[in-house]
Amino acid sequence: MSANEKFTNDVLRQIQDFKIDKKLEEIGTVSYVGDGIAFSEGLDNAMYGEMVEFNDGTIGMVQNLETDQVGVIIFGSYHQIHEGDIIRRMNHTMEVPVGKALLGRVVDALGRPIDDKGPILTNKTRPVEAEAPGIMERQSVKKPLETGIKAIDSLVPIGRGQRELIIGDRKTGKTSLAIDTVLNQKGKDVICIYVAIGQKESTVKNIVHTLTNRGAMDYTIVMTASASKPAPLLYIAPYAATAMAEEFMYDGKHVLIIYDDLSKQAAAYREMSLLLKRPPGREAYPGDIFYLHSRLLERSAKLSDKLGGGSITSLPIVETQAGDISAYIPTNVISITDGQIFLQSDLFFSGVRPAINAGLSVSRVGGSAQLKAMKQVSGTLRLDLASYRELEAFTSFGSDIDEMTARQLRRGERIVEVLKQALHRPMRSGVQIVVFYALGNGFFDKVPVNMIHTLEQIISDELSTYHSGLLQKLEDNQPLPTEIELNAILDKIVDNFILVHVEGNKPGSDQ
Repeated sequence: MSANEKFTNDVLRQIQDFKIDKKLEEIGTVSYVGDGIAFSEGLDNAMYGEMVEFNDGTIGMVQNLETDQVGVIIFGSYHQIHEGDIIRRMNHTMEVPVGKALLGRVVDALGRPIDDKGPILTNKTRPVEAEAPGIMERQSVKKPLETGIKAIDSLVPIGRGQRELIIGDRKTGKTSLAIDTVLNQKGKDVICIYVAIGQKESTVKNIVHTLTNRGAMDYTIVMTASASKPAPLLYIAPYAATAMAEEFMYDGKHVLIIYDDLSKQAAAYREMSLLLKRPPGREAYPGDIFYLHSRLLERSAKLSDKLGGGSITSLPIVETQAGDISAYIPTNVISITDGQIFLQSDLFFSGVRPAINAGLSVSRVGGSAQLKAMKQVSGTLRLDLASYRELEAFTSFGSDIDEMTARQLRRGERIVEVLKQALHRPMRSGVQIVVFYALGNGFFDKVPVNMIHTLEQIISDELSTYHSGLLQKLEDNQPLPTEIELNAILDKIVDNFILVHVEGNKPGSDQ
Protein backbone atom coordinates (compact mmCIF):
# COMPACT_ATOMS: atom_id res chain seq x y z
CA MET A 1 0.00 0.00 0.00
CA SER A 2 1.42 3.35 -1.06
CA ALA A 3 1.83 6.25 1.34
CA ASN A 4 -0.95 8.17 -0.44
CA GLU A 5 -3.40 5.26 -0.14
CA LYS A 6 -2.55 4.84 3.54
CA PHE A 7 -3.12 8.55 4.15
CA THR A 8 -6.45 8.45 2.26
CA ASN A 9 -7.65 5.42 4.27
CA ASP A 10 -6.71 7.11 7.57
CA VAL A 11 -8.66 10.25 6.63
CA LEU A 12 -11.74 8.21 5.59
CA ARG A 13 -11.60 6.20 8.84
CA GLN A 14 -11.43 9.41 10.88
CA ILE A 15 -14.39 10.88 8.98
CA GLN A 16 -16.45 7.71 9.60
CA ASP A 17 -15.56 7.66 13.30
CA PHE A 18 -16.21 11.38 13.78
CA LYS A 19 -19.04 12.11 16.23
CA ILE A 20 -20.52 15.46 17.21
CA ASP A 21 -20.46 15.69 20.98
CA LYS A 22 -22.59 18.78 21.18
CA LYS A 23 -26.16 18.59 19.94
CA LEU A 24 -26.81 20.87 16.98
CA GLU A 25 -29.48 23.51 17.51
CA GLU A 26 -31.61 25.36 15.01
CA ILE A 27 -31.93 28.98 16.02
CA GLY A 28 -33.80 31.97 14.68
CA THR A 29 -34.17 35.65 15.51
CA VAL A 30 -37.19 37.52 16.85
CA SER A 31 -38.54 39.89 14.22
CA TYR A 32 -41.55 41.16 16.23
CA VAL A 33 -42.76 40.84 19.81
CA GLY A 34 -45.79 42.22 21.63
CA ASP A 35 -48.98 41.30 23.52
CA GLY A 36 -47.88 37.74 24.31
CA ILE A 37 -46.88 36.72 20.78
CA ALA A 38 -43.69 36.87 18.73
CA PHE A 39 -42.73 36.36 15.08
CA SER A 40 -39.42 34.70 14.31
CA GLU A 41 -37.29 34.30 11.18
CA GLY A 42 -34.89 31.43 10.65
CA LEU A 43 -36.76 28.50 12.21
CA ASP A 44 -37.31 26.82 8.83
CA ASN A 45 -37.93 23.32 10.20
CA ALA A 46 -40.14 24.25 13.15
CA MET A 47 -43.31 22.19 13.65
CA TYR A 48 -46.74 23.28 14.80
CA GLY A 49 -47.01 22.89 18.58
CA GLU A 50 -43.23 22.67 19.09
CA MET A 51 -41.65 24.21 22.19
CA VAL A 52 -39.18 27.03 21.66
CA GLU A 53 -36.99 28.93 24.13
CA PHE A 54 -36.04 32.59 24.18
CA ASN A 55 -32.71 34.05 25.40
CA ASP A 56 -33.95 34.58 28.96
CA GLY A 57 -35.37 31.04 29.33
CA THR A 58 -39.02 31.99 28.62
CA ILE A 59 -40.92 29.17 26.92
CA GLY A 60 -43.03 29.62 23.82
CA MET A 61 -44.93 27.39 21.41
CA VAL A 62 -45.06 27.53 17.61
CA GLN A 63 -48.61 28.39 16.55
CA ASN A 64 -48.40 29.81 13.00
CA LEU A 65 -46.30 28.39 10.15
CA GLU A 66 -45.86 30.96 7.37
CA THR A 67 -43.67 31.15 4.26
CA ASP A 68 -40.92 33.31 5.71
CA GLN A 69 -41.60 33.31 9.47
CA VAL A 70 -43.26 31.45 12.32
CA GLY A 71 -45.73 32.85 14.86
CA VAL A 72 -44.96 31.93 18.47
CA ILE A 73 -47.15 32.34 21.56
CA ILE A 74 -45.23 33.25 24.73
CA PHE A 75 -45.99 31.53 28.05
CA GLY A 76 -45.11 34.29 30.48
CA SER A 77 -44.03 37.91 30.41
CA TYR A 78 -42.83 39.18 27.05
CA HIS A 79 -41.44 42.56 28.19
CA GLN A 80 -37.86 41.28 28.49
CA ILE A 81 -37.89 39.84 24.93
CA HIS A 82 -36.74 42.20 22.16
CA GLU A 83 -36.42 42.23 18.38
CA GLY A 84 -33.18 40.58 17.30
CA ASP A 85 -33.08 38.18 20.28
CA ILE A 86 -32.17 34.56 19.67
CA ILE A 87 -34.93 31.94 19.72
CA ARG A 88 -34.09 28.22 19.64
CA ARG A 89 -36.05 25.07 18.85
CA MET A 90 -36.34 22.49 21.63
CA ASN A 91 -37.05 19.64 19.17
CA HIS A 92 -40.15 18.31 20.93
CA THR A 93 -43.79 19.28 21.20
CA MET A 94 -45.19 21.16 24.19
CA GLU A 95 -45.20 18.91 27.28
CA VAL A 96 -46.26 19.09 30.93
CA PRO A 97 -45.30 16.97 33.95
CA VAL A 98 -47.78 14.21 34.86
CA GLY A 99 -48.20 11.56 37.54
CA LYS A 100 -49.30 10.99 41.14
CA ALA A 101 -46.83 13.59 42.45
CA LEU A 102 -49.23 16.30 41.20
CA LEU A 103 -52.09 15.21 43.51
CA GLY A 104 -52.76 17.75 46.24
CA ARG A 105 -50.86 20.48 44.40
CA VAL A 106 -51.75 23.83 42.86
CA VAL A 107 -49.96 24.36 39.54
CA ASP A 108 -49.88 26.88 36.71
CA ALA A 109 -50.78 26.13 33.08
CA LEU A 110 -47.34 24.59 32.44
CA GLY A 111 -47.53 22.28 35.45
CA ARG A 112 -45.14 24.36 37.58
CA PRO A 113 -45.99 24.47 41.32
CA ILE A 114 -47.35 27.74 42.74
CA ASP A 115 -48.35 26.54 46.21
CA ASP A 116 -45.04 26.91 48.13
CA LYS A 117 -44.85 23.15 48.77
CA GLY A 118 -41.57 22.63 46.93
CA PRO A 119 -40.86 21.03 43.55
CA ILE A 120 -43.05 18.33 42.01
CA LEU A 121 -40.99 15.13 42.02
CA THR A 122 -41.91 13.44 38.76
CA ASN A 123 -39.91 12.68 35.63
CA LYS A 124 -42.96 11.76 33.53
CA THR A 125 -44.29 14.14 30.90
CA ARG A 126 -47.03 14.02 28.28
CA PRO A 127 -47.67 16.26 25.24
CA VAL A 128 -50.43 18.80 25.85
CA GLU A 129 -52.04 17.96 22.51
CA ALA A 130 -52.86 14.28 21.95
CA GLU A 131 -55.17 12.38 19.65
CA ALA A 132 -58.49 11.41 21.21
CA PRO A 133 -59.26 7.68 21.65
CA GLY A 134 -60.80 6.14 18.54
CA ILE A 135 -64.20 4.47 18.30
CA MET A 136 -62.86 0.94 18.87
CA GLU A 137 -60.84 2.12 21.88
CA ARG A 138 -63.97 3.28 23.72
CA GLN A 139 -66.88 1.58 25.40
CA SER A 140 -70.32 2.86 26.30
CA VAL A 141 -70.86 4.77 29.52
CA LYS A 142 -72.35 2.40 32.08
CA LYS A 143 -71.28 3.45 35.58
CA PRO A 144 -72.64 6.58 37.29
CA LEU A 145 -70.48 9.44 38.46
CA GLU A 146 -72.41 10.43 41.56
CA THR A 147 -72.42 14.19 42.13
CA GLY A 148 -74.21 14.12 45.49
CA ILE A 149 -76.55 16.82 44.12
CA LYS A 150 -80.16 15.56 44.17
CA ALA A 151 -81.34 17.59 41.18
CA ILE A 152 -78.50 16.26 38.98
CA ASP A 153 -78.40 12.61 40.09
CA SER A 154 -82.17 12.32 39.55
CA LEU A 155 -82.92 14.58 36.56
CA VAL A 156 -79.66 14.83 34.55
CA PRO A 157 -77.48 11.91 35.71
CA ILE A 158 -73.82 11.81 34.69
CA GLY A 159 -71.86 8.65 33.83
CA ARG A 160 -68.12 8.04 34.00
CA GLY A 161 -66.68 8.99 30.62
CA GLN A 162 -69.43 11.52 29.82
CA ARG A 163 -69.08 15.21 28.91
CA GLU A 164 -71.79 17.26 30.60
CA LEU A 165 -71.86 21.01 30.04
CA ILE A 166 -72.72 23.36 32.92
CA ILE A 167 -74.11 26.56 31.41
CA GLY A 168 -75.66 29.75 32.74
CA ASP A 169 -75.14 33.44 33.42
CA ARG A 170 -72.48 34.64 35.82
CA LYS A 171 -73.19 34.23 39.54
CA THR A 172 -75.74 31.42 39.15
CA GLY A 173 -73.77 28.73 41.00
CA LYS A 174 -71.91 26.97 38.13
CA THR A 175 -68.61 26.64 39.99
CA SER A 176 -70.40 25.61 43.19
CA LEU A 177 -72.02 22.66 41.36
CA ALA A 178 -68.63 21.54 40.09
CA ILE A 179 -66.88 21.88 43.47
CA ASP A 180 -69.69 19.97 45.24
CA THR A 181 -69.20 17.17 42.70
CA VAL A 182 -65.48 17.09 43.57
CA LEU A 183 -66.30 16.93 47.30
CA ASN A 184 -68.64 13.98 46.66
CA GLN A 185 -65.83 11.90 45.08
CA LYS A 186 -64.18 11.36 48.46
CA GLY A 187 -63.64 7.62 48.95
CA LYS A 188 -64.98 6.79 45.45
CA ASP A 189 -61.57 6.21 43.77
CA VAL A 190 -61.99 9.16 41.39
CA ILE A 191 -59.14 11.63 40.76
CA CYS A 192 -60.31 15.22 40.25
CA ILE A 193 -58.70 18.06 38.29
CA TYR A 194 -60.07 21.60 38.57
CA VAL A 195 -58.88 24.02 35.87
CA ALA A 196 -59.49 27.71 36.61
CA ILE A 197 -59.34 29.66 33.33
CA GLY A 198 -59.44 33.44 33.65
CA GLN A 199 -60.74 33.33 37.24
CA LYS A 200 -59.74 35.78 39.96
CA GLU A 201 -56.84 34.51 42.07
CA SER A 202 -58.86 35.18 45.24
CA THR A 203 -61.63 32.89 43.91
CA VAL A 204 -59.15 30.08 43.25
CA LYS A 205 -57.64 30.55 46.70
CA ASN A 206 -61.10 30.16 48.29
CA ILE A 207 -61.74 27.00 46.26
CA VAL A 208 -58.40 25.49 47.35
CA HIS A 209 -59.26 26.43 50.95
CA THR A 210 -62.65 24.67 50.69
CA LEU A 211 -61.13 21.54 49.12
CA THR A 212 -58.36 21.42 51.74
CA ASN A 213 -60.72 21.84 54.70
CA ARG A 214 -62.94 19.00 53.48
CA GLY A 215 -60.09 16.60 52.70
CA ALA A 216 -60.63 16.75 48.92
CA MET A 217 -57.14 18.01 47.94
CA ASP A 218 -55.73 14.52 48.61
CA TYR A 219 -57.24 13.34 45.30
CA THR A 220 -57.35 16.68 43.45
CA ILE A 221 -55.07 18.76 41.23
CA VAL A 222 -55.86 22.47 40.91
CA MET A 223 -54.53 24.23 37.81
CA THR A 224 -54.93 27.97 37.48
CA ALA A 225 -54.38 30.41 34.63
CA SER A 226 -55.80 33.51 36.32
CA ALA A 227 -57.30 36.58 34.67
CA SER A 228 -54.03 38.50 35.08
CA LYS A 229 -52.03 35.97 33.01
CA PRO A 230 -51.30 36.35 29.27
CA ALA A 231 -53.79 34.86 26.81
CA PRO A 232 -51.49 31.96 25.73
CA LEU A 233 -51.57 30.53 29.28
CA LEU A 234 -55.39 30.70 29.37
CA TYR A 235 -55.46 28.95 25.98
CA ILE A 236 -53.08 26.09 26.90
CA ALA A 237 -54.36 25.36 30.45
CA PRO A 238 -57.28 22.99 29.54
CA TYR A 239 -55.03 20.96 27.20
CA ALA A 240 -52.28 20.70 29.81
CA ALA A 241 -54.78 19.56 32.47
CA THR A 242 -56.23 16.97 30.08
CA ALA A 243 -52.72 15.57 29.47
CA MET A 244 -52.43 15.09 33.25
CA ALA A 245 -55.84 13.38 33.28
CA GLU A 246 -54.87 11.07 30.40
CA GLU A 247 -51.89 9.73 32.37
CA PHE A 248 -54.34 8.46 35.01
CA MET A 249 -56.96 7.29 32.48
CA TYR A 250 -54.49 5.11 30.54
CA ASP A 251 -53.40 3.68 33.89
CA GLY A 252 -56.97 2.34 34.38
CA LYS A 253 -58.12 5.06 36.78
CA HIS A 254 -61.19 7.30 36.70
CA VAL A 255 -60.80 11.08 36.43
CA LEU A 256 -63.21 13.99 36.76
CA ILE A 257 -61.99 17.19 35.09
CA ILE A 258 -63.67 20.59 35.36
CA TYR A 259 -62.94 23.38 32.85
CA ASP A 260 -63.96 26.66 34.49
CA ASP A 261 -64.67 28.14 32.04
CA LEU A 262 -64.32 27.52 28.30
CA SER A 263 -65.88 30.85 27.27
CA LYS A 264 -62.80 32.57 28.75
CA GLN A 265 -60.52 30.16 26.92
CA ALA A 266 -62.35 30.98 23.67
CA ALA A 267 -61.90 34.73 24.31
CA ALA A 268 -58.17 34.18 24.98
CA TYR A 269 -57.86 32.16 21.75
CA ARG A 270 -59.66 34.91 19.81
CA GLU A 271 -57.25 37.51 21.21
CA MET A 272 -54.24 35.35 20.36
CA SER A 273 -55.49 34.54 16.87
CA LEU A 274 -56.18 38.17 15.99
CA LEU A 275 -52.66 39.12 17.13
CA LEU A 276 -51.28 36.32 14.93
CA LYS A 277 -53.20 37.94 12.04
CA ARG A 278 -55.63 35.09 11.48
CA PRO A 279 -58.80 36.22 9.70
CA PRO A 280 -61.75 36.85 12.04
CA GLY A 281 -65.12 35.22 11.45
CA ARG A 282 -68.40 35.24 13.39
CA GLU A 283 -68.23 37.45 16.51
CA ALA A 284 -64.54 38.01 15.61
CA TYR A 285 -63.68 34.40 16.53
CA PRO A 286 -61.33 32.60 14.11
CA GLY A 287 -62.71 29.88 11.85
CA ASP A 288 -61.21 27.04 13.91
CA ILE A 289 -62.88 27.98 17.21
CA PHE A 290 -65.09 24.86 17.05
CA TYR A 291 -61.98 22.70 16.63
CA LEU A 292 -60.47 24.40 19.70
CA HIS A 293 -63.11 22.82 21.94
CA SER A 294 -63.90 19.65 19.99
CA ARG A 295 -60.32 18.35 20.05
CA LEU A 296 -60.22 19.08 23.79
CA LEU A 297 -63.53 17.48 24.82
CA GLU A 298 -63.18 14.44 22.53
CA ARG A 299 -60.28 13.33 24.74
CA SER A 300 -62.83 12.57 27.51
CA ALA A 301 -63.90 8.94 27.16
CA LYS A 302 -64.56 5.60 28.81
CA LEU A 303 -61.78 3.34 27.54
CA SER A 304 -62.34 -0.27 26.52
CA ASP A 305 -61.47 -3.04 28.98
CA LYS A 306 -58.56 -3.99 26.71
CA LEU A 307 -57.02 -0.57 27.44
CA GLY A 308 -57.67 -0.80 31.17
CA GLY A 309 -61.22 0.60 31.39
CA GLY A 310 -60.13 4.03 32.70
CA SER A 311 -62.21 7.13 32.05
CA ILE A 312 -62.18 10.91 31.91
CA THR A 313 -65.48 12.59 32.78
CA SER A 314 -65.49 16.27 31.91
CA LEU A 315 -67.68 19.09 33.20
CA PRO A 316 -66.97 22.06 30.92
CA ILE A 317 -68.48 25.34 32.13
CA VAL A 318 -69.66 28.06 29.73
CA GLU A 319 -70.95 31.47 30.75
CA THR A 320 -73.94 32.93 28.89
CA GLN A 321 -75.03 36.53 28.50
CA ALA A 322 -78.63 37.15 29.62
CA GLY A 323 -79.41 33.43 29.41
CA ASP A 324 -78.72 33.26 25.66
CA ILE A 325 -77.75 29.63 25.06
CA SER A 326 -78.05 30.15 21.29
CA ALA A 327 -74.92 32.35 21.14
CA TYR A 328 -71.89 31.16 19.15
CA ILE A 329 -69.69 29.55 21.82
CA PRO A 330 -72.57 27.98 23.85
CA THR A 331 -74.05 26.30 20.75
CA ASN A 332 -70.61 25.04 19.74
CA VAL A 333 -69.97 23.39 23.10
CA ILE A 334 -73.57 22.08 23.41
CA SER A 335 -73.10 20.27 20.09
CA ILE A 336 -69.84 18.64 21.29
CA THR A 337 -71.01 17.51 24.74
CA ASP A 338 -73.41 14.74 25.84
CA GLY A 339 -75.92 17.05 27.51
CA GLN A 340 -76.12 20.26 29.50
CA ILE A 341 -77.16 21.49 32.93
CA PHE A 342 -78.72 24.94 32.46
CA LEU A 343 -78.71 27.21 35.50
CA GLN A 344 -81.33 29.95 35.34
CA SER A 345 -80.89 33.37 36.98
CA ASP A 346 -84.61 33.76 37.83
CA LEU A 347 -84.63 30.48 39.75
CA PHE A 348 -81.38 31.34 41.52
CA PHE A 349 -82.61 34.73 42.72
CA SER A 350 -85.96 33.27 43.83
CA GLY A 351 -84.10 30.94 46.22
CA VAL A 352 -84.20 27.72 44.17
CA ARG A 353 -80.60 26.53 44.50
CA PRO A 354 -79.13 24.78 42.63
CA ALA A 355 -81.03 26.79 40.02
CA ILE A 356 -81.37 23.97 37.48
CA ASN A 357 -83.92 24.51 34.71
CA ALA A 358 -85.29 20.98 34.29
CA GLY A 359 -86.82 21.81 30.90
CA LEU A 360 -83.59 22.91 29.21
CA SER A 361 -81.26 20.52 31.07
CA VAL A 362 -80.66 17.08 29.58
CA SER A 363 -78.29 14.13 29.86
CA ARG A 364 -77.96 12.11 26.65
CA VAL A 365 -75.95 9.33 28.27
CA GLY A 366 -76.35 9.28 32.06
CA GLY A 367 -79.68 7.42 32.13
CA SER A 368 -77.82 4.34 30.88
CA ALA A 369 -75.48 4.64 33.85
CA GLN A 370 -78.04 5.65 36.49
CA LEU A 371 -78.50 3.41 39.53
CA LYS A 372 -81.47 1.05 39.07
CA ALA A 373 -83.23 2.23 42.21
CA MET A 374 -82.68 5.90 41.32
CA LYS A 375 -84.22 5.29 37.90
CA GLN A 376 -87.25 3.67 39.61
CA VAL A 377 -87.93 6.56 41.99
CA SER A 378 -87.11 9.51 39.69
CA GLY A 379 -88.86 8.32 36.52
CA THR A 380 -91.80 10.76 36.66
CA LEU A 381 -89.97 13.54 38.52
CA ARG A 382 -89.25 15.67 35.44
CA LEU A 383 -92.88 15.46 34.23
CA ASP A 384 -94.24 16.25 37.69
CA LEU A 385 -91.98 19.26 37.94
CA ALA A 386 -92.95 20.49 34.45
CA SER A 387 -96.68 20.08 35.32
CA TYR A 388 -96.18 22.06 38.52
CA ARG A 389 -94.44 24.92 36.70
CA GLU A 390 -97.30 25.06 34.20
CA LEU A 391 -99.97 25.04 36.92
CA GLU A 392 -98.06 27.62 38.94
CA ALA A 393 -98.01 29.99 35.97
CA PHE A 394 -101.72 29.39 35.33
CA THR A 395 -102.83 29.91 38.95
CA SER A 396 -100.79 33.11 39.26
CA PHE A 397 -103.71 34.85 37.46
CA GLY A 398 -105.77 34.30 40.62
CA SER A 399 -108.49 31.99 39.25
CA ASP A 400 -110.28 29.49 41.50
CA ILE A 401 -108.76 26.03 41.59
CA ASP A 402 -110.31 22.64 42.38
CA GLU A 403 -109.05 20.20 45.02
CA MET A 404 -107.12 18.03 42.55
CA THR A 405 -105.22 21.06 41.21
CA ALA A 406 -104.52 22.23 44.77
CA ARG A 407 -103.15 18.77 45.58
CA GLN A 408 -100.87 18.88 42.51
CA LEU A 409 -99.62 22.32 43.55
CA ARG A 410 -98.87 21.09 47.08
CA ARG A 411 -96.96 18.10 45.69
CA GLY A 412 -95.09 20.40 43.26
CA GLU A 413 -94.05 22.73 46.08
CA ARG A 414 -92.58 19.75 47.90
CA ILE A 415 -90.73 18.54 44.78
CA VAL A 416 -89.12 21.97 44.39
CA GLU A 417 -88.24 22.04 48.10
CA VAL A 418 -86.71 18.54 48.04
CA LEU A 419 -84.58 19.44 45.01
CA LYS A 420 -83.10 22.43 46.86
CA GLN A 421 -79.74 21.76 48.43
CA ALA A 422 -77.35 23.73 50.62
CA LEU A 423 -73.86 24.63 49.39
CA HIS A 424 -71.12 22.00 49.96
CA ARG A 425 -73.61 19.49 51.38
CA PRO A 426 -73.57 16.56 48.91
CA MET A 427 -75.98 13.71 49.76
CA ARG A 428 -75.06 10.06 49.33
CA SER A 429 -76.98 8.22 46.61
CA GLY A 430 -78.74 5.72 48.89
CA VAL A 431 -80.25 8.50 50.99
CA GLN A 432 -81.33 10.36 47.85
CA ILE A 433 -83.17 7.27 46.59
CA VAL A 434 -85.10 6.85 49.86
CA VAL A 435 -85.93 10.59 49.94
CA PHE A 436 -87.30 10.47 46.37
CA TYR A 437 -89.27 7.33 47.22
CA ALA A 438 -90.78 9.15 50.22
CA LEU A 439 -91.60 12.13 48.00
CA GLY A 440 -93.28 10.01 45.32
CA ASN A 441 -95.31 7.99 47.84
CA GLY A 442 -96.78 10.95 49.71
CA PHE A 443 -94.73 10.78 52.92
CA PHE A 444 -93.90 14.50 52.67
CA ASP A 445 -97.51 15.56 51.96
CA LYS A 446 -98.43 16.00 55.63
CA VAL A 447 -95.17 17.80 56.48
CA PRO A 448 -95.05 21.62 56.22
CA VAL A 449 -92.83 22.80 53.34
CA ASN A 450 -90.53 24.75 55.68
CA MET A 451 -89.77 21.54 57.65
CA ILE A 452 -88.91 19.29 54.71
CA HIS A 453 -85.14 19.76 54.99
CA THR A 454 -85.25 19.00 58.71
CA LEU A 455 -87.08 15.74 57.95
CA GLU A 456 -84.58 14.97 55.18
CA GLN A 457 -81.70 15.31 57.64
CA ILE A 458 -83.47 13.02 60.16
CA ILE A 459 -84.09 10.41 57.40
CA SER A 460 -80.40 10.62 56.46
CA ASP A 461 -79.22 10.19 60.06
CA GLU A 462 -81.63 7.32 60.77
CA LEU A 463 -80.70 5.43 57.60
CA SER A 464 -76.95 5.89 58.15
CA THR A 465 -77.23 4.73 61.76
CA TYR A 466 -79.75 1.85 61.62
CA HIS A 467 -80.05 0.88 57.93
CA SER A 468 -76.53 1.23 56.48
CA GLY A 469 -76.90 -2.21 54.82
CA LEU A 470 -79.95 -0.98 52.88
CA LEU A 471 -78.06 2.12 51.68
CA GLN A 472 -75.11 0.00 50.58
CA LYS A 473 -77.37 -2.32 48.57
CA LEU A 474 -78.96 0.64 46.78
CA GLU A 475 -75.52 2.12 46.02
CA ASP A 476 -74.32 -1.26 44.74
CA ASN A 477 -76.94 -0.95 41.98
CA GLN A 478 -79.53 -3.24 43.57
CA PRO A 479 -83.22 -2.52 42.80
CA LEU A 480 -85.56 -1.03 45.41
CA PRO A 481 -86.52 -3.34 48.28
CA THR A 482 -90.19 -4.24 48.76
CA GLU A 483 -92.66 -1.44 49.42
CA ILE A 484 -93.52 -3.07 52.76
CA GLU A 485 -89.91 -2.79 53.97
CA LEU A 486 -89.43 0.83 52.85
CA ASN A 487 -92.86 1.96 54.00
CA ALA A 488 -92.28 0.48 57.46
CA ILE A 489 -88.99 2.38 57.83
CA LEU A 490 -90.44 5.68 56.56
CA ASP A 491 -93.73 5.38 58.49
CA LYS A 492 -91.83 5.16 61.73
CA ILE A 493 -89.48 8.09 60.92
CA VAL A 494 -92.20 10.40 59.55
CA ASP A 495 -94.74 9.62 62.32
CA ASN A 496 -92.14 10.38 65.02
CA PHE A 497 -91.15 13.56 63.17
CA ILE A 498 -94.76 14.80 62.92
CA LEU A 499 -95.39 13.96 66.56
CA VAL A 500 -92.30 15.83 67.81
CA HIS A 501 -91.75 18.65 65.31
CA VAL A 502 -95.18 19.37 63.80
CA GLU A 503 -97.83 18.59 66.41
CA GLY A 504 -95.42 19.36 69.23
CA ASN A 505 -95.06 22.93 67.89
CA LYS A 506 -98.80 23.63 67.58
CA PRO A 507 -100.18 26.32 69.90
CA GLY A 508 -101.65 24.82 73.07
CA SER A 509 -99.72 21.54 72.83
CA ASP A 510 -97.82 20.23 75.85
CA GLN A 511 -94.25 21.45 75.87
